[in-house]
Amino acid sequence: MNALLRGTKSQFLKTRKIDANEFLRPYKQLLPDIVTSAASLERALDLANGLYLALGKKGYLVRFAPPDQKLQRAKIEERETVRHDRKYGQYGHGTIWSPLRPTIAYLGAIPIGLVLTEMTERAIMRYQNGKYVRESTLDRRQGRSILPSHSWTTEQDLPCGRFRLVAYSPHPGVEWQLSWRETSKRSLDRAFGEVIRKLEGSVEELKALMDAADDEAARKKREQEIQWERWRREEDKRSEAKARSESLQQLSDIMADWTKALSVEMFFVEAEKRMQMVDGERRVHLESRLRLARSMLGDLDPLSFIEQWVSPEERYQRKFMDE
Repeated sequence: MNALLRGTKSQFLKTRKIDANEFLRPYKQLLPDIVTSAASLERALDLANGLYLALGKKGYLVRFAPPDQKLQRAKIEERETVRHDRKYGQYGHGTIWSPLRPTIAYLGAIPIGLVLTEMTERAIMRYQNGKYVRESTLDRRQGRSILPSHSWTTEQDLPCGRFRLVAYSPHPGVEWQLSWRETSKRSLDRAFGEVIRKLEGSVEELKALMDAADDEAARKKREQEIQWERWRREEDKRSEAKARSESLQQLSDIMADWTKALSVEMFFVEAEKRMQMVDGERRVHLESRLRLARSMLGDLDPLSFIEQWVSPEERYQRKFMDE
């Protein structure tokens, strides 16, 4: 068996809770990209093994995508017949498992993602004895007259036992995908030779698509860098203007406080002059009141106000001095 698949059967079977008509959802995330029901697991592993070995014989390594490469898994269609709606799982909102990292076949330097998925087919389900069962599996000899009164039917997409192989480009920005599906008359493993030939014939196309995607990504990165630089320069100007505005406002407030402080100081000077003309207990009383008034107002030294002023340059230093 291919090294990538050894010991994986038990890992696939260690699954989250699923209904009888759903795909396995193993807890382990780093597994080959195989989507299958429990009933079809053995065959799915056999098909994957045949494909991986066939690729290996041609010198093409199959492995998990390296964690340091930004390779992306494509969106995979599991329905055998695509309809306008999707009814997989309970209430049509079932979750299909996908691995932590894509499974990749390397044809030289070209990565190609591989997904082996069991397909689903639309089936009529009948609610009976607390669960849904395929209506086609009910014993017709029982007759419909003996069905419980609370029985009803619904449609659901169920794993059908037939598989689809999807090959795609995991390279960011590249939309490329091929698929092969088996029928009741033709097994998927009979197409592996065709699959490999098609992949080999697509190498140059994929290389061109990857190069174009890299060029586009580089162009977008340059545009983003230019936009970011423009934003930083605009923000630099806004910050400088804000610092200047706040500094001017503070200076204006200081000038108003200075005027007020001078007025208060003149008041106390004049009051002290007038006290020279008062004698006795009244003078002692007035001096006490004047000291109390001064202590209430605190430090009114105008020079202390200017010491607190923050200039525009102290508030913000320009980062772009070429403008």
